[in-house]
Amino acid sequence: MNILVSYLKDNTQAVVPIVIIVILLNFTLISIATPVIARFLVGALTLIIGLSIFLVGVEIGITPMGTRTGSSLVKTNKLWLFLLGGGLLGFFVSMAEPGLLVLVNQIEYITAGGIKASTLLAWVPIGFALMIALGFSRVFLGLSIKVFFAVGYGLIMGLGWLTSRTSPEFLAIAFDSSGSITGILVVPFIMALAVGISSMRKDSKQAEEDSFGLIGAGAMGPILAVMILNIFTPPQEYPVISLEPQVAEAGPIMSAFWNIIPESMRNSFIALLPLAVSLFVLQRVFLKFEKRQFARILKGFAYTLLGMFLFFMGVNGGFMEVGSQLGYLVASLDNKIWLLIISFILGFVTILAEPSVHVLTHQIEEVTSGYVKRKAVAASLALGVGSAILLSAIRILVPWLNLWHILLPGYLIAIVMIPFVPNLFIGIGFDGGSVATGPLTTTFILAFTQGAASAFEGADLLRDGLGMIAVVAMMGIITLLSLGVVFEVKSRKRGVEADATGES
Repeated sequence: MNILVSYLKDNTQAVVPIVIIVILLNFTLISIATPVIARFLVGALTLIIGLSIFLVGVEIGITPMGTRTGSSLVKTNKLWLFLLGGGLLGFFVSMAEPGLLVLVNQIEYITAGGIKASTLLAWVPIGFALMIALGFSRVFLGLSIKVFFAVGYGLIMGLGWLTSRTSPEFLAIAFDSSGSITGILVVPFIMALAVGISSMRKDSKQAEEDSFGLIGAGAMGPILAVMILNIFTPPQEYPVISLEPQVAEAGPIMSAFWNIIPESMRNSFIALLPLAVSLFVLQRVFLKFEKRQFARILKGFAYTLLGMFLFFMGVNGGFMEVGSQLGYLVASLDNKIWLLIISFILGFVTILAEPSVHVLTHQIEEVTSGYVKRKAVAASLALGVGSAILLSAIRILVPWLNLWHILLPGYLIAIVMIPFVPNLFIGIGFDGGSVATGPLTTTFILAFTQGAASAFEGADLLRDGLGMIAVVAMMGIITLLSLGVVFEVKSRKRGVEADATGES
């Protein structure tokens, strides 16, 4: 019960700032219909409760499973089993990620079924699973993390250039899929796997470094998978769908929620089923939890299922609807400066409240024994993500500015920085960039940018409305790598001063 109260407090602090911003804007700059606002408030409350129950389930069920699995795979000392187990678990857990499910359904909607959610739900988790397996092999074989990410993103840049010239919409889908897959389910599970693996290391310094980087490794997979999917997809024109606010329907507020109950239940059950089956199989093979502990893990899975159901209810029942209307109405104002200001504020506030960021910053401080402070990481991410949403708004306002014009120099900067960043911060940087795109970013902020893009005549929601998640992930990586450079410089300076003091 104490865990649930703690998560309710955290998620309330996360969602309430967005609610306050919406209410203030509704009474000042714009006007949203009362029934829509009412559905938004009910959706926000449902989202808070759903996220809280979900995270309780993850903590008592999903995370222990990940930690035990990671250490058990290492004990087998068999590389093929290590890669197969890690890859399959990466596939199943990514299929159940709520942020990814929201994104692929949104893509299917704005393409009028031209790009199927089911297609993306096959390709994206496969890419994630393969890169998780490669990430495992890097740890197992002791390969350089710097070389791993430099080669990976070098390949992504090459394929990205080709994709930007042939199908720019797939470029946005590729990078957004990567950002959305690393959310409230994938992050704690994969980090638990990483901790389970690193705990078997005798070298404490190496164990500390191996605790990070696995999420960032997996995040490269969806980008590569969608770009490869683009090669096999015939070029076509997708319809331009407008997200212009419609006349709000009168009647019971809760009717919008009752109508989506069956779909939310089905999506939640199907998403979590493969991971639940994996638990039973692994329990019989080598997890061997005691009966009481296994019963607690099953309870955690039940909480996760209920929380995911409520999450989808809140998101689809009213939360994203207001996000898209807010973006459309703000972008329709004569003074476009408001769009830029509000974009930065939303990005800054949202990232400070993302549950996944709390998980990451806490583990960073714990693993580094307080050397890297949570506040320093959170503040750096907030500035970076606020700037990313601002850049996304500028891209909407400037017709000739394409997503590739932002991603290419951004990731080139990250690649150039890699040799100058400590190994620990390489993992932290690429993990942190992925984690920055949590449930609030992939729901409300995604809807906001799509609504803003829809406000301009002839705008393409695939090319202009997507890509925000990609920019957020990129800015998160650059921000944390920069933080690593600063810490490296300070460490060397302290080392020089210590040597000088010792000599004197």
